[in-house]
Amino acid sequence: MLLEIHSENPSSRKIQQAVEVLRKGGIIIYPTDTVYGLGCDIYNAKAIEKICRIKGIKSKKANFSFICNDLSHISEFTIPFHNTTFRILKKALPGPFTFILKANNKVPKLFKNNKRTVGIRVPDNAIAQALVEELGRPILSTSLKIKDDFMEYLTDPSEIYDTYHKLVDLVIDGGLGSLHASTVVDFTRDEPEILRQGAGDIESLL
Repeated sequence: MLLEIHSENPSSRKIQQAVEVLRKGGIIIYPTDTVYGLGCDIYNAKAIEKICRIKGIKSKKANFSFICNDLSHISEFTIPFHNTTFRILKKALPGPFTFILKANNKVPKLFKNNKRTVGIRVPDNAIAQALVEELGRPILSTSLKIKDDFMEYLTDPSEIYDTYHKLVDLVIDGGLGSLHASTVVDFTRDEPEILRQGAGDIESLL
């Protein structure tokens, strides 16, 4: 199903409709402030495994992140971070960043790697934020690459629907997506490390 939702003023009825799909273990494609994401409820293991099959990867090797509402929401799933990290995150979020942080026990095992870390996003996108707020917990986030070997992304919701409608339960049309993914920053060490330079300029915030 293709569901059009206004990018700046999302209809609460349509958000509820999309969240009902998530609650039932469905897979959705949704807009962020960067590229479109493939997602599900982070606590639904079967849905996560299905996304792994769509992406053609093994769950143990997947580098999924998830979307939160704000800093307080992030703190529910991470080990307390330093004041410096807090100040940077406060300036950067919501925004086009994925932050790698140390995970606590509330993070599902499928998200934690051997280093017990997790990638977390708070996108500057009204639809993504409304989905998380209505669901009451984070949603999985993994980008829609055309090919895993290339940093190329589908941006047109109609094209996304044509490509994925047989694999997912819902595609949200929130307007054209970006060609640039989020900037990934590792905050688990003494100094922040940029793992992938994307849409966000983290240097200006350090």
